[in-house]
Order: sequence, then C-alpha cells, then structure tokens
Amino acid sequence: MAYQRIRQPKLSDVIEQELERLIVEGTLSPGQQLPPERELAKQFDVSRPSVREAIQRLEAKKLLNRRQGGGTFVSENIWTSFSDPLLNLLSSHSETQLDLLETRHAMEGIAAYFAAVRGTKEDFARIEACLANISREQTKKNVEAEAASVMQFLVALTEAAHNVVLLHIVRSLAPLLEQNVLQNLKLLHRRDEVVEKVSKHRANIVDAIVSGQPEKAREMSHSHLAYIEETLLDLTREESRRERSLRRIQQGSDSE
Repeated sequence: MAYQRIRQPKLSDVIEQELERLIVEGTLSPGQQLPPERELAKQFDVSRPSVREAIQRLEAKKLLNRRQGGGTFVSENIWTSFSDPLLNLLSSHSETQLDLLETRHAMEGIAAYFAAVRGTKEDFARIEACLANISREQTKKNVEAEAASVMQFLVALTEAAHNVVLLHIVRSLAPLLEQNVLQNLKLLHRRDEVVEKVSKHRANIVDAIVSGQPEKAREMSHSHLAYIEETLLDLTREESRRERSLRRIQQGSDSE
C-alpha cells in the first residue's frame, strides 16, 4: 500500500485561520486595530514574514485593511449585509418597526437563554457595565446616547450567547436595531414610569443570566419586549387622538 505524504500546513495558513476564527467569533471586532506584526509574531511564536503573509491574504479577502502609517484594522464593513438604501427604506415604515420588535423577541430571547447557559464572568461583567452605562445616559436625558448604549447592551448579550451566527445577524442589523431603539425611546420617555419599568425589566434579564437561569432569562426578555410593544401601541393611539383633537380645534378656529 502506498501512503501519501502528509503535508504540514504553512505557518502563515495557521495564522490566517486563527485570525479568521477571532474575527468570526467577534473577539476581533469591526474597526479594531490588530497588534503590530512584531507583537503578533511574538504571540504566535513565529517569524514576522509568516504573519505578514497571513495578513496580506486576509486583506485580499477584505477582512482586514491596512492604513498608511496607521496599522492594520478589521474591516468596518465585515458585518454589513444590508445596504444603506434598504436600511433607510425599512426604518421609514412604521409597520417595519413593529415587525422588528417581533424579530427582537426571537433574537434577544435566544441570546438571553444561551447567555445564561454559556456566559463567562467576563461576559457578565461586560453586560453589567453596559447596563450601568444605559442608566448613566438616562440620567443625562440624552436619548441618542441612551439608544447607542442599549445597542451595546444587545451586542454584549449576544456575544455572551457564544453563537457566531446569531452575533453576525445582530451586528448586521445593528443600524436598523439602533434606529428602532431610538424611535421607541423617544416615545417611551413621555412617561417616566415607563422608562423606570423598562430599566427594571433589563435588570431582571441580567439577574437571570448572571444567576444561570436560562428559561427565566428568556421569559424576562419576552416580557420586556411585550411591555414595550404594548406601551408603544398605547402611546401611538394617544398621539392619534391628540392629532384629531388639534385638527378639530384648528377647523373650529378657521370657520370663525
């Protein structure tokens, strides 16, 4: 029997695969700068030419980009799956916002469940830090910054689930999700008691995750989003009634 010679993989191939793994799992995030070649060579215990070759191939795949005199970065567009025109079209339709809330039920429920099952101490610390940051922005009455903080919280939650497909979906939808969160918050902030309750819901989700209760974490996530949806519908109806009243008043003054 003739045996084929086992070919040893090139060091640059191994480095390329490892960097790809770090990008896929989200350890290296979009826009993040890689350590210098010298540092990477030391970490991988290989020569700098092997590192350079791996980086060049990842550049060709558009996973990395090199900035003149500024280092090597993970591509900013790596998670982008939706074009700007489509994002603008989706975000401009009120029906889409409700559809997105329904979609968030599925994504965030799964993320909360698996975060409670698979999350590490580091994951929990990051989630709790994001929660504290949301609270700080609420105190400052900065709704845009609060929406951005909520998005960071959702990403941290998804990272803790350790499901790379789910993480890719959430990051791809990030612009649309943040727009949805911002629109929701602008309405929810009309009632202080609502904002307080929403914050309490988030805290309950985190408590269930950190204490390792996956079913409760998913249940809390669904309750949280169901309350937001119900409140938004009520606020929208209230806004419609107010607009009708203003039109009647306007018509009355015009007829005088």
